[in-house]
Amino acid sequence: MVKIRLRRMGAKKAPFYRIVVADSRYPRDGRFIEEIGTYNPVVHPADLKVDVDRAQAWIKTGAQPTETVRDLLKKAGAL
Repeated sequence: MVKIRLRRMGAKKAPFYRIVVADSRYPRDGRFIEEIGTYNPVVHPADLKVDVDRAQAWIKTGAQPTETVRDLLKKAGAL
């Protein structure tokens, strides 16, 4: 199954995430198909950048977002 999920980047205690499309069998920070955005929860307000067109295209083809990514996509206007 293809999932839209967060891939953790950044240093210890300073998280930075990339929103990626990946096969659910791959590890969290492993191989992915496409990067469709970024999320930085450290800055105030949190920085969220999403390619809305690509996110909607992946959802239409059957990719399932995780709960956290679903909330972020709603904030970005992709859902």
